[in-house]
Amino acid sequence: MIKLLKNLSVYKWIVLAVIVLVFIQSMSDLFLPTLMADIIDKGVVTGDTPYIWKIGAVMLLVSALGAIASIIASYYSAKAAMGLGRDIRRKVFTHVGKFSLQEFDEVGTASLITRTTNDITQVQQVVIMMLRMVVSAPIMLVGGLIMAVSKDAKLSLVIVATMPVLIGSILLILKKGVPLFQTVQKRLDRLNLVLRENLTGIRVIRAFNREPEEKIRLEKANKELTDVSIKVNKVMAFMMPIMMLVMNLTVVGIIWFGGIRINNGAMQIGDLMAFIQYVMQIMFALVMASMMFIMIPRAAVSAKRINEVLEMKPSFVDEGTEKADIEHGTLEFENVSFSYPGAEEPALSDISFSAKAGEITAIIGGTGSGKSTLVNLIPRFYDISSGTIRVNGVDIRKASQDEVRSKIGFVPQKAVLFTGTIEDNIRFGKQDATQAEMEHAATIAQAEDFIGKMTDGYAAEVEQGGSNLSGGQKQRLSIARALIRKPDLYIFDDSFSALDFKTDAKLRAALKDETKNATVLLVAQRVSTVVDADRIIVLDEGRIVGMGTHQELLDTNAVYREIALSQLSEEEIA
Repeated sequence: MIKLLKNLSVYKWIVLAVIVLVFIQSMSDLFLPTLMADIIDKGVVTGDTPYIWKIGAVMLLVSALGAIASIIASYYSAKAAMGLGRDIRRKVFTHVGKFSLQEFDEVGTASLITRTTNDITQVQQVVIMMLRMVVSAPIMLVGGLIMAVSKDAKLSLVIVATMPVLIGSILLILKKGVPLFQTVQKRLDRLNLVLRENLTGIRVIRAFNREPEEKIRLEKANKELTDVSIKVNKVMAFMMPIMMLVMNLTVVGIIWFGGIRINNGAMQIGDLMAFIQYVMQIMFALVMASMMFIMIPRAAVSAKRINEVLEMKPSFVDEGTEKADIEHGTLEFENVSFSYPGAEEPALSDISFSAKAGEITAIIGGTGSGKSTLVNLIPRFYDISSGTIRVNGVDIRKASQDEVRSKIGFVPQKAVLFTGTIEDNIRFGKQDATQAEMEHAATIAQAEDFIGKMTDGYAAEVEQGGSNLSGGQKQRLSIARALIRKPDLYIFDDSFSALDFKTDAKLRAALKDETKNATVLLVAQRVSTVVDADRIIVLDEGRIVGMGTHQELLDTNAVYREIALSQLSEEEIA
């Protein structure tokens, strides 16, 4: 919590104003019982009506001052807390943006969402209370004790007897409840994970009639969260009744012994009433403190989870400064190896090849051979274990990630679209693209036809995840998004899998002229997609087992020939 609260330094003047205003409010609350005692002892008892009106007017002014201070303090404390939440959320988002895919895999998307929303909200709420109560509660507690003792020192022994009972009860309850808060957050993460998987995988769930099983899985996660939340609340539910019981017994004791002292002439009625109010203020300060004790541990758990993200160092640091412009349109892998964290075997071993501008390099291989892993290393989504990757003749570790990625037009295996219009999604690749550039990219990507048939054309809305478009339409828009950049290196990670053979052939023909000044790296499952490539790399278990043209590999490489025979007949191959 202390680490996160350092971010409040930006709002130091607002925090200082809140402290001053809460102090004024607390002092006015402490002054009111004394004025009331004066009204009773000097006004009501003696029948001095002018004095009652005079002190009553002072009480109204003091109350008004306290109320105004309280309202302004509430406003500024909320402003500081919300600003803190906004700043932390921005900080987390910016930091997460520096992560490689390795950190995303480690923390998990569901957990990152919970930490950025629920956990930061917990911190915001506790900061609002802290700004008000951390100042108010001690003043009310200490001030109430001083004023109570000043009214009658002997009667204050009743408070001394009951306070240890109250404090002991609060500490015992907190000892039981605090460890459960961390469990609540973990169960909430789990619920978010299950819910997210169900929503994103709804098509698969329905296709395999798994709704009943997934319902049970969600109910289990929900019940686990519910059970631990109920357990926490059961423990915390004891706090208020115990506090009220102790408070009321204290008041009864004060009235009992106070009545005896009034009867003996050692105390006045007004002082006893003021004393009761001071005791209520002391107890209320302890109630506020106990509320803080409930909220702070829960917020501390959230703060710890937020700090875990902020303190997580990316697996590699973006310190490159060189410009990737020595040899335009070139790509080179030199003895590259890569292992996923915790994996027993490397995903890629000793990969070496080079490609020049105007060449099409295709990568083919069985499932799990490392094709997608290889292309994910080029934009530096993961950092290589050994070897060198050069884009435009420059080691990608010596240039910044922005510099390297600005030279790449990347089309992922799974087409990802964003909410907005078709125009927004194509211009995602180049924000300042003209209408002509956008239409040209769509034409090359074979997307012009279906866009023209839509009611609003390029202004047609794309729903979340592109759910209102087919798989082939989403792939073509993803390709158009890459083409509009006119990069030095095009990466197509199995990007034609959802296209029919006719569209696939037309698209590859159109790409030839468009990419004549750039390198094309093409990952594919279909042999028909790679037959015209200048170079075909055959991967098997993370290693290059063959490299050459289609005909060369058919003649010399058993793995490639096996893949070809599984898709084409002997006549087609011949």
